[in-house]
Amino acid sequence: MHPKKKAILLALCISVLLMLAKFIAYFITHSNAILTDALESIVNVLASGFAFYSIYLATLPKDTNHPYGHGKVEFFSAFLEGTLIGIAGIIIILKSGYDLLYPKPIFQLFEGATIIGATGIVNLIVGYFLIKTGKEHRSLTLEADGKHLLTDAVTSAGLVAGVILIQLTKIYWLDSIVSILLGLYIIYNGYQLTRHSVGGLMDESNTALVNSIIEIMQQNRKDPWIDVHNLRAQQYGADLHIDCHITLPYYFDLNEVHQEISGIDKMINGHTEHKTELFIHADPCLPACCNYCKMKLCPVRQEPFRAEIKWDINNATKNQKHFDQ
Repeated sequence: MHPKKKAILLALCISVLLMLAKFIAYFITHSNAILTDALESIVNVLASGFAFYSIYLATLPKDTNHPYGHGKVEFFSAFLEGTLIGIAGIIIILKSGYDLLYPKPIFQLFEGATIIGATGIVNLIVGYFLIKTGKEHRSLTLEADGKHLLTDAVTSAGLVAGVILIQLTKIYWLDSIVSILLGLYIIYNGYQLTRHSVGGLMDESNTALVNSIIEIMQQNRKDPWIDVHNLRAQQYGADLHIDCHITLPYYFDLNEVHQEISGIDKMINGHTEHKTELFIHADPCLPACCNYCKMKLCPVRQEPFRAEIKWDINNATKNQKHFDQ
């Protein structure tokens, strides 16, 4: 089984067990704050279930209907998880607000806090494991699920602290206040996760990723690579797709052009952690390129080389040669 599938299947099984433990804690205590954590665990189980399915799809090979692969389903998985988290937070706030107006007795808070504390520790360990595995295999779904579990662990820690405070002070309406605060925190994290996934679904530019590609090309720059522009990068699951225009000497024949483009392909794939597919369009140089072209013994140079234009995100991503700026 693929390591990503093993990781998410482990998370799913653990999420089911922790959900049962949290509901046991709620039935022991009748605490709204503990119910908050139990309801979020339902989201954990649903999200892990869909995450398992999305990872199954993402690991399928490309086919006729999906020439870029199935990796984008991971953005949808993260979106669904963020939405479920937000809905859980809203339900928690509504339930806690009602019980703040119409309070009911709570019991055995220390026993409940012990159970919740133990589940928080487990979520912390599993969350870090999922994030580590997600980064190793470049899976947004695993990272999103891991971050969700870390959020759950933080929620559990705050819950335990709140329950202990309630037990010590005997101010039982604090139970609903703690629950409302945790609900707001859960909604915020759901928004963050949803925002990131929507950006991926709409091919929002990944500035850090584009910067790293441009830096690799700049550091390994060769004289025939006169100009690079209209550079764009899209990530589909673990795969990265890059397209750009490269300006080469116009007198290069087709074999030389192919050799330079193949060199760029090998260079980027040798320096990035992603499996990268490149689509490179070759442009012929123009006389206006001469002043920043470093080609030695160029037979058609019309003016001397003056200075190299350093590639950065401001000029390499524009759809124009640098002399047009």
